[in-house]
Amino acid sequence: MTDLDLLIAGGTVVTSSGRRRLDVGVRDGVVVHLGPDAPSATRTVDAGGLLVLPGGVDTHVHLMDPGSPEREDFPTGTNAAAVAGVTTIIEHSHGTPVRTVDDLAEKVRYLGDRSNVDYGLAAHAWPGRAADVAGLWAAGVSFFKVFTCTTHGIQGHDAARLHQHLTAAAQAGAVSLLHCEDESLTEAAETLLRAEGRSDGGIVPEWRNREAELVAAAVAALLVRRSGARATVAHVSHPEVAGYLAAERARGAALAAEGCPQYFLLREEEVLEEGPLRKFTPPARARTDEDEAEMWRLLRAGTLTHMSSDHAPSTLEQKRAGDIWNVHFGLPGLDSTMSLLLDAVARGHLAYEDVARVYSERPAQIYGLWPRKGRVAVGADADLVLVDPTAQRTLRDEDVLSKAGWTPFAGRTVRGGVAQTYLRGTLVAEEGRPRDERTGRLVPGAGVDAEHRQALLPA
Repeated sequence: MTDLDLLIAGGTVVTSSGRRRLDVGVRDGVVVHLGPDAPSATRTVDAGGLLVLPGGVDTHVHLMDPGSPEREDFPTGTNAAAVAGVTTIIEHSHGTPVRTVDDLAEKVRYLGDRSNVDYGLAAHAWPGRAADVAGLWAAGVSFFKVFTCTTHGIQGHDAARLHQHLTAAAQAGAVSLLHCEDESLTEAAETLLRAEGRSDGGIVPEWRNREAELVAAAVAALLVRRSGARATVAHVSHPEVAGYLAAERARGAALAAEGCPQYFLLREEEVLEEGPLRKFTPPARARTDEDEAEMWRLLRAGTLTHMSSDHAPSTLEQKRAGDIWNVHFGLPGLDSTMSLLLDAVARGHLAYEDVARVYSERPAQIYGLWPRKGRVAVGADADLVLVDPTAQRTLRDEDVLSKAGWTPFAGRTVRGGVAQTYLRGTLVAEEGRPRDERTGRLVPGAGVDAEHRQALLPA
């Protein structure tokens, strides 16, 4: 009888602290061996010349399911994740926000056989409902999404309501993800732009302006520190915002700063030509190669703590179904984020160790998925990505698996490619093709109590 279910032999294992030639042995979905002299295995995969990275942990994903499955659903979106090398996501859909324990239970039932990767579920914080935080955290949500402006139909929190939420979250030990734009500033800009009769793409950076993000992020960061809460500021779009967050972190705030590829690689002026295809908020801020280089430097240094896709897809038809004011915000990103990070290594912005840190290890740690997720180590889930560092391809709309069917990075040539993705030791994607076997499982949040854990997980 063999000792292992799977042996990945001859690859170079990458962690945030370095890389080593190691064999990876898997039994019952868990890594049980790292090193030479591996026991025999039912299946051996030759990973010679390949890197073995921890599966991507993308903690900011919108799959619109249930709610708007014509934009994206769990089966399709998680196929895109698996092919891209992402093995765990944390999802929240704005169309059907989770606001109560019953909402969460209903969503868990609905998603029972719809995912191809493991997933956590976030709740939406609602102004005036801070009393719901403790119950939802104990029920197993991964974090609370909090808006400081009314967006996507989700009500925004002013400073007083944000403080109430963060105080309740601190008492419960919960984590929050904060979308930071000051509503008074965005409203004033919108009033002026509409009065001028503007409907060109240039309204986006003027409407969702730098000052609105900076003011909201600075206030939120201060309140996180003062309340003793744990939080992440979502989709930090430019270095000045990152600087305010770093300053509050230095004063003791338990505050993470999330980066997304669009704020590194897309340019502010692209919205003038692309219009709705560059409508996301906060919008792109980079204007020069130097702006991009500074964002990569902040990521390497840990000022930006981790990366996510903020996958918020719409089809081309949906993006073109109205004027710039009323089409959906958001971009697809699950298909491309890992590829763009691997290419950043080839371009000298990152090391492979950084990729493991910012897209696996740190997000898993921030949201309580560690040590089960986000690492290649004995005792961890065997969520593994085999990467060919010599692979090269051009990103194309026709290769996108997301229902969006397009990518804002089309035409970009990237180096470094995902060859195989394993979820708990089972192959879920290979060379761009998903297995689509719906083997993804719910991973309850860090605050789940024993009663809810038993109810959420299969026997």
